[in-house]
Amino acid sequence: MRIRIDLAYDGTDFSGWATQPGLRTVQGTLETALATVLRLPAVRVVVAGRTDTGVHARGQVVHVDVDPDELAASAGRSTEPPLATLRRRLNGLLPPDVRVHAATEAPEGFDARFSAIWRRYAYRVADAPELVDPLTRHHVLSWPRPLDLDAMNEAAATLVGLRDFAAFCKRREGATTVRTLLELEWHRDELGLATARVVADAFCHNMVRSLVGCLLAVGEGRRPAAWAGEVMTAGRRDPGVVVVQAHGLTLEEVGYPEGAELLAQAERARARRTL
Repeated sequence: MRIRIDLAYDGTDFSGWATQPGLRTVQGTLETALATVLRLPAVRVVVAGRTDTGVHARGQVVHVDVDPDELAASAGRSTEPPLATLRRRLNGLLPPDVRVHAATEAPEGFDARFSAIWRRYAYRVADAPELVDPLTRHHVLSWPRPLDLDAMNEAAATLVGLRDFAAFCKRREGATTVRTLLELEWHRDELGLATARVVADAFCHNMVRSLVGCLLAVGEGRRPAAWAGEVMTAGRRDPGVVVVQAHGLTLEEVGYPEGAELLAQAERARARRTL
């Protein structure tokens, strides 16, 4: 059976999501806990979106394939449903900076990575002295100058749609940089923080942090709103675009279709994106 696991983590003390020898990663920590609870020598999970070092998640999704008999045996004498026992025992083993919110049997055709139709991130910035809170320093970027969100949204509008984001991505051999950016919008949250809502079908390496860095330059008046579109059109990394720090970024939610569309979406997502 395929199990969907919804989890959250504070990325501060992790070297990103993906397992790396000798480093503390979210994937390695979760897989070790799963193997222990399921009484298996090793477990491998598939994730909706790999996060970089220091990036957080509230709505990360993974799947893992398990033999139903092994799942039942791992529950032992527990009177709870096996998946409820799995969640409880995982949270008993995992460190405080990782929490499993749900463990459910995945519907037919579900793939945590390829069935996803969008990923939603938030990037939070404190751009005034009174907004800088030491208690949120690991999750909010402190910015020394006030930001003009209207100018940032004017610039952001030129970046939305099906585009080649080569100018905003760290290139990887053989990987495409074509993505569909569904939403890119700045607003003030209830605390007054400048918060970017960023939604796309998928993201390439450093894409969100580069987009934010570009728009911060516009927001503080160093660049005009039209500059963002010019960077996109150039199709190459611009030295004026700073990749902002990771700690202001959080994966908030992953969206999936329903029913037969799960498998259909997974098949579409495996195809190479083109313009």
